[in-house]
Amino acid sequence: MIGQMIINNVLHRPVRTVVSVLAVGVEVMLVVIVVGLTSGLIQETAKRIEGVGADLMLQPPSASVFMAFSGAPMPIRIRDKIHEQRHVQAVAPVLLQFNSSGGLDIIYGIEKDSFYAVSGGFVFHSGGGLENPNDILVDDWYAKAKKVKVGQVLRLLDHDFKIAGIVEHGKGARLFVHMQTLQELSGSRDKASVFFIKCTRPEHTPAVSEAIRKLFPRHEIRALKDYLSLMTSSSLPGLDAFINSMITIAVLIGFLVIFLSMYTTIMERTREIGVLKSLGASRAYIVRAVLSESTLICFIGIAAGIAMSFGVKKFFISAFPTLSILITGEWVLNAAAIAIAAGLAGAAYPAWVASRKDPIEALAYE
Repeated sequence: MIGQMIINNVLHRPVRTVVSVLAVGVEVMLVVIVVGLTSGLIQETAKRIEGVGADLMLQPPSASVFMAFSGAPMPIRIRDKIHEQRHVQAVAPVLLQFNSSGGLDIIYGIEKDSFYAVSGGFVFHSGGGLENPNDILVDDWYAKAKKVKVGQVLRLLDHDFKIAGIVEHGKGARLFVHMQTLQELSGSRDKASVFFIKCTRPEHTPAVSEAIRKLFPRHEIRALKDYLSLMTSSSLPGLDAFINSMITIAVLIGFLVIFLSMYTTIMERTREIGVLKSLGASRAYIVRAVLSESTLICFIGIAAGIAMSFGVKKFFISAFPTLSILITGEWVLNAAAIAIAAGLAGAAYPAWVASRKDPIEALAYE
């Protein structure tokens, strides 16, 4: 009986029900997409760094695991000391620079020979390598997103670069230029942001890491095979706070809409509640009916939110091909639990008000 009554109540005001469902759906979608964007960005960036092919990387003292937040304070001559260490096969100094004029992409300033020795070189989709000082390589995702081709000119860092080649993504950055050119543009002559180190054999990595740590005790030395596990939202300053803020906003949306919906519902059904109480319905029965109705709306909203999340993901990736959005089952369940909790919290007070109504006054209510 109670199940049929709940369904009838939900269908009785279709517009209000739809608005409530959409509010819960937006709540779920916000949580899933915000977390998916940050998780996707972190994972995709980590995979590109690992894709360089190095075993170790040396960064400046106190450098963030997010390399874009490191400057270029290391003299490039450090490479010679690293090369002297046993089991070191190749060392590639790289200068990093934010592409501030075109988004959040990072430009790698590389030395062709040393970078190729560590990474094994690029897979070219079209064009060729870096030959002239103003040449630039772009990866296939960037070329698709920006709709650029070999031979076109890119204006970056107030400088004109000519696209020499389009390469397969996954080698650290999406944009590659000559290190010397980037050093001159950024005022970092003879400096590097990071050194990628290739060992003669993977099992020599711990020994090489220890030797370099003794040479540069204040610098950060990290194994690339562990890089993905190091990159978390807590490693990026402010990212956890941003995620928590967005989740809080989503929860408030769901809470307020469910609260208003259920409160106005209780006011409209005063006589109905009086009839139920006069027939012997207990306070617990009334509370259970109100909370069950809220839960049903939340479940429908969760389903809508999941569908909206995949739709938004498809739209974003279509509009911005370089974006990576990772939707995981764990966060879908977390978003669902958050939505249900917010919905029940929003319905708690209206349920209490309904259970406290006097049946005689309720029956006399106009």
